[in-house]
Amino acid sequence: MSDDQKAKQATRAGRSARTWIVFLTLTALLTAADLVTKHLSFEHVADVPVSIEKDDVLELMAAQPNAINALIPRHDPVVVAPYVLEFKLVLNPGAVFGTGSGNRWFFVGFTIVALIVAVFMFARATTTRQWLTHTGIALIVSGGIGNLYDRIVFACVRDFIHPLPGVMIPGTTRELWPYVSNVADAFLLIGIAIVMVKVWRHEREVAKPGKGDAKTIEDQSDSG
Repeated sequence: MSDDQKAKQATRAGRSARTWIVFLTLTALLTAADLVTKHLSFEHVADVPVSIEKDDVLELMAAQPNAINALIPRHDPVVVAPYVLEFKLVLNPGAVFGTGSGNRWFFVGFTIVALIVAVFMFARATTTRQWLTHTGIALIVSGGIGNLYDRIVFACVRDFIHPLPGVMIPGTTRELWPYVSNVADAFLLIGIAIVMVKVWRHEREVAKPGKGDAKTIEDQSDSG
């Protein structure tokens, strides 16, 4: 192994105990933020605390997957800012935006594989200097863990964030953003966006004349 290869390996995030500690600590804090906000919302948004039991969810899903929200008592949303943000409780038996209802174990398996890929990417495809990329991957991992926890413990995902409530599509009676989500979903979207931008910037650098061998994904920094 050449000296250059050793130098590159030494800078990989997976070879740095300090980088691992920062990454895992950030992931744990973000995961806790998602789970705590879900818990607080289901305790306080409705008039009474809402407790979700997995057996009840599975029983309703076996009969009619879209009926699981009958487990949530009727309640008025908590308006944070009119037409901007409100909190209301929703149970999602599928994935983001309610897609794939009833495919719980598929999403559990898919999430586990995606988490393994994300951690592998952190350890082998980034360097200790790529703090922004590490943050993006931590957001993806924590978002995945937060929703994976819900699917395993409750057999569905607890949602409560409704952006743009009451904002209608012009000329229709349809709401512009009817979807209710959670903090984990926000983490996933932000994390994916960060990683995609970093990959896109890397591809642009590689495509520049004379730059193909100048930098690899392992030795790029997030400082510029």
